[in-house]
Amino acid sequence: MATAVMPLLSFLLWVPLLGALGLSLLPAGSLGRTYRSLAAVVMAIALVVSLAIARLFDPGNAAPQLTEVIPWLEPLGLSYRLSVDGLSLPLLVLNNFLTLIALLATSVNLPRPRLYYPLVLLLNAGVSGAFLADNLLLFFLFYELELIPLYLLIAIWGGSRRSYAATKFLIYTAISGVLLLAGFLGLVWLADAPSFDFDPQLSTLLPLSSQLVLLGLILVGFGIKIPLVPFHTWLPDAHVEASTPISVLLAGVLLKLGTYGLVRFGVQLFPQAWQVLAPGLATWAVISVLYGSLMAIAQTDMKKMVAYSSIGHMGFVLLATATATPLSILAAIAQMMSHGLISALLFLLVGVVYEKTGSRNIEVLRGLLNPERGLPLIGSLMIVGVMASGGIPGMVGFVAEFLIFRSSFPTFPVQTLLCMVGTGLTSVYFLLLVNRVFFGRLPNELIDLPPVAWGDRLPSLLLATLILILGIVPNWLIHWSHTTVSLLVTAVATLPPP
Repeated sequence: MATAVMPLLSFLLWVPLLGALGLSLLPAGSLGRTYRSLAAVVMAIALVVSLAIARLFDPGNAAPQLTEVIPWLEPLGLSYRLSVDGLSLPLLVLNNFLTLIALLATSVNLPRPRLYYPLVLLLNAGVSGAFLADNLLLFFLFYELELIPLYLLIAIWGGSRRSYAATKFLIYTAISGVLLLAGFLGLVWLADAPSFDFDPQLSTLLPLSSQLVLLGLILVGFGIKIPLVPFHTWLPDAHVEASTPISVLLAGVLLKLGTYGLVRFGVQLFPQAWQVLAPGLATWAVISVLYGSLMAIAQTDMKKMVAYSSIGHMGFVLLATATATPLSILAAIAQMMSHGLISALLFLLVGVVYEKTGSRNIEVLRGLLNPERGLPLIGSLMIVGVMASGGIPGMVGFVAEFLIFRSSFPTFPVQTLLCMVGTGLTSVYFLLLVNRVFFGRLPNELIDLPPVAWGDRLPSLLLATLILILGIVPNWLIHWSHTTVSLLVTAVATLPPP
């Protein structure tokens, strides 16, 4: 097991935490631009540190690396235990990158910046801590930590129904946390483990019936977070009411805590029970993909359409995870990264359209691709985003979805074919959006649109560029995960059929 020469993983957590503290201590009269610039500097440092971790990471070593262990509450079995492997590393980088993007996309005129920016940094630290935690109880603490700032970010800076959306999010996520805690406590107590340190061998000490109950708790807990149908109803409301930067973080990063948990605490921790439930999970994936896609077609609000598309695309991750082969888990990681980048781009662009036109209604807007009086660059980037989401070759969305279908078809042919229908439906609803909003004749009431500043263009351009680069060089996306994934699914592969 590789050990850290420097506590880089802890540094990655403490940089945003100390940054949040420092921003909260600035004089109350400081300009919003000052808060945003300082917060962006903090996140740029965190991003550089995460890239340095990637530079030190050995992709050929399947064991946890850069491990940090500090005894904490030993009677409870809680230790401050952090590590990184090929599953958590890509998501760690994604978290820091998208947090920086969200900060750059935040208006300098945002009210109460002294509270807003520390909450964003606290949210980043909580998510990073969850990806790095190598102790079940420590993971739960970080998992719950991100709940508080995200609730406040929706409740304070959201839309007209922000209180309802934030409360609904809080209730659903709190239930998710309770279920996860029950699953973790049951595993450790029934296995008579000396601590909550992550150990893939724990479930082998339990009968299959106990494994199935505990895995069921964990599946529902993470199913709420992802979210999967029928636990999805909090997501569209949260997205519609959240501000654009918070929607970027919610779709791009927060949902990945659920899919990460499926792999880490489902496949890796309960391989025998996972094999038993896998056919049902693949069917659950089909339901989420088709329901999310059909609901997206029915929407007239651009933001709600993108929100429902997230439900469908997260179903692809469940299909790949249910298959539980080395290639399918690689595909799941690729889809997590792909969806994070694409959904962030789409929400940013919808936010710009709403800011400039005052509407997100696809039945009202049209002609925005007009090269002289419309939003031609925003329209062009939107076309890039919907093509990537629809799986057009040459973009990162195609790579992820092709890997999922290729790896899942031999095990679940019917479910895979039905999920492929979801890809076709993605093209349908996003073509409806682009055709109605960006093509046609620009109405007179939209002729004098405010210009789009470079500050609004830059985050979207960065995301679109990365989507294209990773589509052309997909090995950059999965290079870090090959060895980790092979070890992770070994237990599933060596089990006899249920």
